[in-house]
Amino acid sequence: MLNKIARPFTKIVERYLPDPFIFVILLTIITLISASLFTTATNIEVLQAWGGGFWNLLSFAMQMLLVLITGYMLASTPPISKLLEKLATLANTAPKAIILVTLISLLASWINWGFGLVIGALFAKAIAKHTRVDYRLLVASAYSGFVVWHGGLAGSILLTIATDDHFSESSIGIISTEHTLFAGFAMAVAWGDAWTNVIQPFWALPVLAIAGLKAKDIMRFLYR
Repeated sequence: MLNKIARPFTKIVERYLPDPFIFVILLTIITLISASLFTTATNIEVLQAWGGGFWNLLSFAMQMLLVLITGYMLASTPPISKLLEKLATLANTAPKAIILVTLISLLASWINWGFGLVIGALFAKAIAKHTRVDYRLLVASAYSGFVVWHGGLAGSILLTIATDDHFSESSIGIISTEHTLFAGFAMAVAWGDAWTNVIQPFWALPVLAIAGLKAKDIMRFLYR
């Protein structure tokens, strides 16, 4: 029944959801118009500010590019590839595949978000070769590791405030990683968030019992 209800909405989204780049253009236009209407800047000044600010992002873009490239290089090395292939054989059912991909993605993203981004995708691909499972759900599980990267070894804010002359040093000083990244409360939040992400589908079981439904009625993709 739920599949029948969701199917029309799925078709609408697949048919009419614009390309992400369209949103970039629309948001840019809205920002330009808002700046012209609600600030004292002229249209020319707004365009000049947009043009000048855009190119200031090149150094940041290069940093992100290097993170992704180095993450891909590390994830594609023979030892890592062999390890992923071996782990993939452990997932002999669809539920095991989803949980295993989620856990590996969480661990890799905690180490580095670029590493986790690539590891999750490669591991999902490796598992799909051994186990029959809905690949869409597998991909979603592969990217679920992003819920912990901000509290991991590559967390931007945590590393920034531990660096000399950061933008908020005059207000908060320098806070070392032993008080943030490796503090007990931070680890508890990061890994607590990770485990809730893994087990959250099972929270629905009491609701299913009350509604008289079975798990496969709402998670049919696990039983194909």
